[in-house]
Amino acid sequence: MSNSWWAALALVLVIEGLLPLFNPAAWRRVFEQALKLSDGQLRFVGLASIVIGLTLFCLLP
Repeated sequence: MSNSWWAALALVLVIEGLLPLFNPAAWRRVFEQALKLSDGQLRFVGLASIVIGLTLFCLLP
């Protein structure tokens, strides 16, 4: 893998760690709400995340 992929992965981990670091109570609430979603709803959230991410990636210079 190129250095760009490792940099992207590192950035994702940093961003994912911000909410539990600065607001752990909100992070818990997010996961409590996620547990209440059906499998179809979770799949839709995952698909939407992928589409948004790929769209943003394609728009980058």
